[in-house]
Amino acid sequence: MTRPRTDRAQLLAAAGREIPDRVAPGLRLLVCGINPGLWSGHTGHHFAGPGNRLWPALDAAGITPGRLTAADVDRLLERGVGITNLVMRTTATAAEVTRAELVAGGERLAALVERIRPGAVAVLGMGAYRQAFGIPGAELGLRPERIGGAPVWLLPNPSGLQARYGVDVIAALLAEAYAAGTDARA
Repeated sequence: MTRPRTDRAQLLAAAGREIPDRVAPGLRLLVCGINPGLWSGHTGHHFAGPGNRLWPALDAAGITPGRLTAADVDRLLERGVGITNLVMRTTATAAEVTRAELVAGGERLAALVERIRPGAVAVLGMGAYRQAFGIPGAELGLRPERIGGAPVWLLPNPSGLQARYGVDVIAALLAEAYAAGTDARA
């Protein structure tokens, strides 16, 4: 299937839009991004950028039955995985998000987690996590702190612009968090 051609003006027009959370009570895993990018704002789907590595990482982690796309979020929910963001506002890059927005987003995330009670939370974006939760030295993997009572994993940002960590690293951490979410519900 060929994706319709999108021009720069259409993408720029998406700035400032919000993408609603795709969550449900009792998820195994809640995936939390930094904020929606322009592709997400344009399409209305989380992690929609053509180079975003979340979808191949979910497949490689064995969480999804094959490679899903951003438009397949209902199938992701069927697997017990929901999606949210620290900051709801769509921007061209995460660098446009302010520290105050991240701190407020961390508070919003904690309240959301308390309300829907997922088994685990995966936050994708080290710098954003460090600022949102005031933990400057936070490293990848299972964190000692909890968010809204749930265990939390810190993962690299899956944006194609952030290629320091490969899909294999993202997939391994997602698999750990997903398995822990399963264990937490048993």
